[in-house]
Amino acid sequence: MALRFRQLQAFHAIVETGTVTAAAELLGISQPGLSNLLAQLERSVRVRLFERRGGRLVPTPEADVLYREVDTVVRGLDHVAQAVSDLQNAQAGQLQVACQHSMSFSLLPRIIAEFARARPDIAISFQSQYSQKIQEWVASGLFEIGICEMPLLNDGFDVFPLHFETRIALPPGDGLMRHDVLTPERLAGAPIVMMGPEHMTHRRLRDAFESAGVPLRTRVHSHLFLNLLSFVREGMGVALLDPFVFETAEGRGVPSRPFRPRILMDMAVITSRARPLSSVGGAFLEALLAALEPYRARDPG
Repeated sequence: MALRFRQLQAFHAIVETGTVTAAAELLGISQPGLSNLLAQLERSVRVRLFERRGGRLVPTPEADVLYREVDTVVRGLDHVAQAVSDLQNAQAGQLQVACQHSMSFSLLPRIIAEFARARPDIAISFQSQYSQKIQEWVASGLFEIGICEMPLLNDGFDVFPLHFETRIALPPGDGLMRHDVLTPERLAGAPIVMMGPEHMTHRRLRDAFESAGVPLRTRVHSHLFLNLLSFVREGMGVALLDPFVFETAEGRGVPSRPFRPRILMDMAVITSRARPLSSVGGAFLEALLAALEPYRARDPG
């Protein structure tokens, strides 16, 4: 006895819907085609499966037994077919993203959530870390996509460079708020809360003050922009921050001003050159770059 899946699917659809018309519509085939599949199945099993009563097909006791066995198979294969379709359309799979800290507190969760709303079946692995570790993770295959600060440790990445303009965060009510733009001269004597000496914003801010001949009065060193912001909110000084920290719950409403000469954060989205992106990863990379576009500095050179 050779049973074909399409015959079992037709039988299952008739039991589920109760009529040939509805079953044919469900499967996207003609009514004669569906009736033919049912007739083939009855010839194969040599059992009458339905009786017609009042325009509906009523399963026989033998059909009830067969349905219990067929239901799991049909639903399982339908699930497989849907999973294949989802993978082809980047609707399922696993999204693996690692991100430097300041983006990770607000912006990246929002971008990932927006991406995932249309893809409820994807699994998401997201972690924030220092940029060097992110590069190691992407290179080793632990994460598909990384967002990190420059420089890159090796040339084994496909790189999408990003440049973001920093701003000076001010304590609420600070007298410097009277200025539309802040410069080393206007910040002369103001206590500065800064990233550590190895960070690009520390070096670039120090160079700007030295070029202007203005002493840099550093009051606090720390290692996260969110930490710097906390000190600013406590009135400990002003701080040069990337734009993303202002999007956190702590950063919303904190006054800030542009700084001249302009200081940029050099960052990149990276993927491993040694491994092809999954369909989910490729779709997210496109969405991520589009979401970051409004934040990018114009004419970074």
